[in-house]
Amino acid sequence: MGLMQSPDRHELPGADLLRLARNSIEYGLDHDEPVPVDLDSLPADLMEPAATFTTLRLNEKLRGCCGTLEAAHPLAMDVSRSAFQAAFRDLRFQPLARDEFGRIRLEVSVLSPLEVIPVANEADLLSRLAPGTDGLVIVEGARRATFLPKVWESLPEPRLFLAALKTKCGLPDDYWSERLEFFRYRTTLYAEPANLVGAQFVPSTM
Repeated sequence: MGLMQSPDRHELPGADLLRLARNSIEYGLDHDEPVPVDLDSLPADLMEPAATFTTLRLNEKLRGCCGTLEAAHPLAMDVSRSAFQAAFRDLRFQPLARDEFGRIRLEVSVLSPLEVIPVANEADLLSRLAPGTDGLVIVEGARRATFLPKVWESLPEPRLFLAALKTKCGLPDDYWSERLEFFRYRTTLYAEPANLVGAQFVPSTM
């Protein structure tokens, strides 16, 4: 399978991760759970703990996105889980239908460890952000929300990016408090090319 990838971690098997994500969604259509992962048969790089997000796009519009922020499971297991969650457990969307399976395009993002951003105020935070590169997590008490770096494509201005993330977190877009915490991360993105979406992705079990 062809793939696009970020340049900084060529060793990660992007084609394997994308194939695993799609297999997990196909398995979920019939079994309502992620595809089981046989850890004993995996190469070492797929067994390393990692946090991932899987994004589904249908006609290039968001169709689901779920994942984890902290590396608590082996990479392969985390991708299997995040793909299933994105397809069937993203509360913003109806569960993926079988007839949509062949038309979705998948993206798998492998996250770097979270890094605390110490800030004095909102202006300080905005000055520290790297548009197009940083994923951002906002935490306020029990509330937490994140935007992957790809969101910068639709919200390229840091102030708008932050305001939208506050809204996602359930906060007013002009909210500020000393209780707010911010974390950044970066991602290695693997994406199925649009020209591969089609008949070859029809579920094998009809």
